Amino acid sequence: MKIVLLDGYALNKDLNWQLLNELADFESYDRTPVKDNKEILRRIGNAEIVLTHKTPLNDEVISKSPQLKYIGIMGTGYDVIDINSANKNGVVVTNVPTYATDAVAQFTFSLLLEVTGQVGLHNQLVHEGVWAQSPDFTFWDKPLFELKGKTLGLIGYGRIAQKVAELGHAFSMNVIFYNHRPKKVDKKWIKQVPLDELLRKSDVISLHIIQTPETINLINKRTIEKMKKRVILLNTARGKLVNESDLACALNEGKVYAFATDVVQKEPIDSNNPLLKAKNCYITPHIAWAPLETRERLLDITVDNLKAYLSKKPQNIVK
Repeated sequence: MKIVLLDGYALNKDLNWQLLNELADFESYDRTPVKDNKEILRRIGNAEIVLTHKTPLNDEVISKSPQLKYIGIMGTGYDVIDINSANKNGVVVTNVPTYATDAVAQFTFSLLLEVTGQVGLHNQLVHEGVWAQSPDFTFWDKPLFELKGKTLGLIGYGRIAQKVAELGHAFSMNVIFYNHRPKKVDKKWIKQVPLDELLRKSDVISLHIIQTPETINLINKRTIEKMKKRVILLNTARGKLVNESDLACALNEGKVYAFATDVVQKEPIDSNNPLLKAKNCYITPHIAWAPLETRERLLDITVDNLKAYLSKKPQNIVK
């Protein structure tokens, strides 16, 4: 039996892959070209098990890999896999749904605290000598904001959003959320509201929904117009949830005060992405999931998923 990992570079700089080597003949590639399917198919070859992080496996790849029986997604999102094709061809697909909950929630608040506290900017200015030349004991170059009493609106209310809600509550924020399927909540400090109400009332809006045809470009000119002026928008979910041109215009016009995001529509980011020149736009290179402890957990659950499959008791199946 053979296991092929198509794109291990972002994961394996400091991880121990011995557990996979012990399960089967394990072959790992740092990256796999995706311009066409030829190299993907060549590397899969006669492997029964394929692991992928971001390398897409479409219908052609799945249909032309007759030995393929199992695809392990090393992550939570499964938009890189043609699930219908996998089902049609009898291929089991699993993901890792909860490995990064705490890390992504932590990073979401890191983005918010950077916008409201401007630590990075003022650290830079101090090191550039601005404080040393100041006549006063203090100075600030951009506005600073308290979170207490502000309304945090969460679009989506899965595990990550629930963690972010707890952090918002700890900062004495008013927390509301919208979920496409109503959810029961037993906490008195959080309220479920319709999407339009969330857009209208929130001082901070944080995206925590999956990418589907219905959610692509959810943040656009029309929905931005419903938001409070000078709203802060956060995205640690998927880049395609945001119409980047519409948001760049809203930032430059001052309708949206700031946008802090760990994801963009095309990754790595295009040099002509309109957000790169937009005002008050903070962009990090898709790293919310990347603490060492989080990636170790990801690998451990990936191995557990594979062991469960080999024991004919598959878990974390995506259908």
